[in-house]
Amino acid sequence: MDVERIIDEIEQLQEMFEAPDIRPLSASDLSAANRRHDEMLAHSPWFRLWQRYGVCCRTESPVVQLGDVD
Repeated sequence: MDVERIIDEIEQLQEMFEAPDIRPLSASDLSAANRRHDEMLAHSPWFRLWQRYGVCCRTESPVVQLGDVD
């Protein structure tokens, strides 16, 4: 077993995964990011106001439905 070769391969893998992803985001990537964002903020009172009154710059409707907030 060549320990030096294994260490070198591990370092190369680390460098590869540390490099930023420079590919442009697709529509499905943006939709998934918006969905995760909405789920993360679903219990925020500010988010509920935004969802109720539709103050948004997105072209799609929010996906998270909180039910009646009344």
